[in-house]
Amino acid sequence: MSELEIGTIVTGIYKTGKYIGEITDIRPQAYLVRVLAVAKHPMQGDLHNPKDADVMIFHERRALAHREQANIPKQMVKPFEGDVPEYLSSLKEAYGKMRHELEEMQTKWAEMSLNMLDSLEKDYFK
Repeated sequence: MSELEIGTIVTGIYKTGKYIGEITDIRPQAYLVRVLAVAKHPMQGDLHNPKDADVMIFHERRALAHREQANIPKQMVKPFEGDVPEYLSSLKEAYGKMRHELEEMQTKWAEMSLNMLDSLEKDYFK
């Protein structure tokens, strides 16, 4: 794959979230991406034990903030086609989709994740 350029609008997967953003710098192994919208809300819990409730620390995973920059490995970045949604509406949509998926599951992990999302909701949508 050829190198993308600074200013290119892309999607990038960071940890377990997916974002739409703009490349602001090119590093040897990653692109520095400024977040413009949320395509998929990060999963809650332990990154190394996905969907496992029986872990030492069950982490709250926030979505990256509007205009926050993240180093995203080059293989996780792809060009984005289309209109970039407004950040807050994209966050609400991604949050709602994750919440709905968790409500469908009948697991301890889903229950713990929903508790984390309740906490995040109060912060996100004041």
